[in-house]
Parts: sequence; C-alpha cells; structure tokens
Amino acid sequence: MTISALIAPAGMLVFTFTMVYAGLTDLTTMKIQNGLLLLFLLAYAMLAPVVGLTVPEMGWSAAVAGAVLVVAFIFFALGWIGGGDAKFAAVTALWFGLDHTAAYLIYIALLGGAFTLCLLQFRIMALPAWLPDRPWIARLHSQGTGVPYGFTMALAALIVFPHTRWMTAIF
Repeated sequence: MTISALIAPAGMLVFTFTMVYAGLTDLTTMKIQNGLLLLFLLAYAMLAPVVGLTVPEMGWSAAVAGAVLVVAFIFFALGWIGGGDAKFAAVTALWFGLDHTAAYLIYIALLGGAFTLCLLQFRIMALPAWLPDRPWIARLHSQGTGVPYGFTMALAALIVFPHTRWMTAIF
C-alpha cells in the first residue's frame, strides 16, 4: 500500500467535514468562518504533495483558485454573493484544481439557481406553523435576507469530490 493510499482518507475526511460544516453554518448563520477556510487551505498544502500531486499540478490548482477568487470577489462587489462565499469557492477550487473546477462551478450554478428559486418561493409563503420558531429559519424566510450560497457550494463540492484524485487514490 502506498503512502498516498494511506493519506488520501485523511484528505477525504477533512474535505467532507469542511463541506458539511461550512454548508450548514452558512445555512444557519449566513457566515463561513475564516479560521475554517484557513485550516482547509493548510490541510491542502500538507496533504496534496503526499497524495501525489506534483508541484506543477499544485501551481495550476493555485492559479485556478486565484482566478475563482477574482471572479468571486467581483460577484461580491456586485452584491451577488457574500465575502465568505467568495473565499470558500476559491479554496474549494484549490482542492479541485484544473481538472474538476469547471464541473464544480457548473454544479454551483445549477444548485444555486434551484436553491434560490426554492428560497424565493418559501419567502412568499406564510411561514408554516409546523416549522420550529428558530432565528435561522426566520432569517431564511425574511425577504430582505440574502441567499446562503455556501450551502449549495458545499453540495456541489460533495457531488464533484468523488471524481477527484483525492478519492481515486484510495480505490
């Protein structure tokens, strides 16, 4: 068994935990913690060489992540997404690199559009009585609140991740 086959499960766990945690916290608080993103970035830096990514591959991944960050911050400046969403998309693109970032972005667009339409429909309805009285549900229901795109970014990432080298190194 190679070292990459031993380390790849750690990458899988870090990636999955980060996606689930970031997606749920964005859904419930409309925030993605900078500390979580920094740890996610550091985990990539430590695990990528061990999983077998070459220096040129990591360089291309960094370039792709930089491009995603620039475009995402333009979206942030236009008020379309939050700053945490922009950083989250970029660091996730780092993990996907040149090979899988396009699929990730397509899934974000599709899931984000569907989620936004559902959220807009939810906001024009009266808040159902069976929903618990929770501040995060009231915030999601509020007309003046944005859309927690980090939630759909995390879902998109979890769809794409099984096709990456991080998973194929295991199997």
